[in-house]
Amino acid sequence: MGRYEFVAPCHFGLEAVLKAEITKLGYEIVKVEDGKVTFAGDEGAFARANIFLRTAERILWKIGEFTAESFEELFEKTAALPWEEYIPADGRFWVTKATSVKSKLFSTSDIQSIMKKAIVERLKQKYRINWFPETGNEYPIRVSVIKDTFLLGIDTSGESLHKRGYRKLVGKAPISETLAAALISLTPWNENRILVDPFCGSGTIPIEAAMIGRNIAPGAKRTFRAETYKERLSENLWKAAREEAEDGIRRDVTMAIQGYDIDREAISIARQNAAAAGVADDIHMQVRAVKELRHPKKYGFLITNPPYGERLEDRKDLPELYGQIGEAFRGLDSWSMFLITSYEDAEKYLGRKADRNRKIYNGMIKTYFYQFLGPKPPKNKPEA
Repeated sequence: MGRYEFVAPCHFGLEAVLKAEITKLGYEIVKVEDGKVTFAGDEGAFARANIFLRTAERILWKIGEFTAESFEELFEKTAALPWEEYIPADGRFWVTKATSVKSKLFSTSDIQSIMKKAIVERLKQKYRINWFPETGNEYPIRVSVIKDTFLLGIDTSGESLHKRGYRKLVGKAPISETLAAALISLTPWNENRILVDPFCGSGTIPIEAAMIGRNIAPGAKRTFRAETYKERLSENLWKAAREEAEDGIRRDVTMAIQGYDIDREAISIARQNAAAAGVADDIHMQVRAVKELRHPKKYGFLITNPPYGERLEDRKDLPELYGQIGEAFRGLDSWSMFLITSYEDAEKYLGRKADRNRKIYNGMIKTYFYQFLGPKPPKNKPEA
């Protein structure tokens, strides 16, 4: 079957969550760095990593890694890699994205151009042709440069893995599916416990929770670019992975997941998205303001992504809003709350210092995942 290396990018601050996911799939962790995890697996990892990983942004088939401090060195080291082992003679290939951080070579457009030329020269020699039709499958190459170290990989995913296929409609300021899944994974929540998101928007956190509770693979309903690599990867790999996903669904689970939002249109969107994800029966969606949040049962979880006030005109409303969140939480006996926000005065207006917080980058926005921990249910008492 062979051994392949892959690079899985993720949100900064969530590397440990992704590492745990990859380990659970049975693959070898090679390296963990800021914003990415490198791992090794057999051919089946092309399919299983794309279909099963909830917190990776995409899966890159690692080509190589080297240091370069000049464009001449970049050309030579790129051309020295065995591109013919990855790209067939009719393959369509280009450097689709390059990022450069604290490196001598900082012009990403020049990096892309020089690397493309180097790959062409290498393949000309190996295939003994001077012109490439590029009529075959697509092999987009992504390059990350950090302190003069280049990491190269072919994107096997196509669209980003946060696009599960269920969110046809979005509300305002949606949280990504991958980030929502990671936040849930950072809590002790399980399918036997109550979960409420009082700012559910288009429903991403409740939907991802229901999919976790039912063990529905996030990529089961979509396709991936590497599925077209039939000259290198058997269709049976994808068939087997999808059968594994289908067989793994827990159909006998009953969950108490609720999503609230003050916006009636958002709730309508959330319901449609939940239906598309196959978890509509697991989630109760309702138009309700956070100040009206009540629940008679104990030991539940609030997991939420409230407004940050990123727009200046919205910031004036945040003290009152976070005060309402804090008051609602105080009224929930024995509950825990997990809240992600970039609002620097969050704890002040929530009225309580978090037991823990974790820095996470939501795109380019530095946020904190505040964790307010309630008591565990008694062992001899059934969990609510």
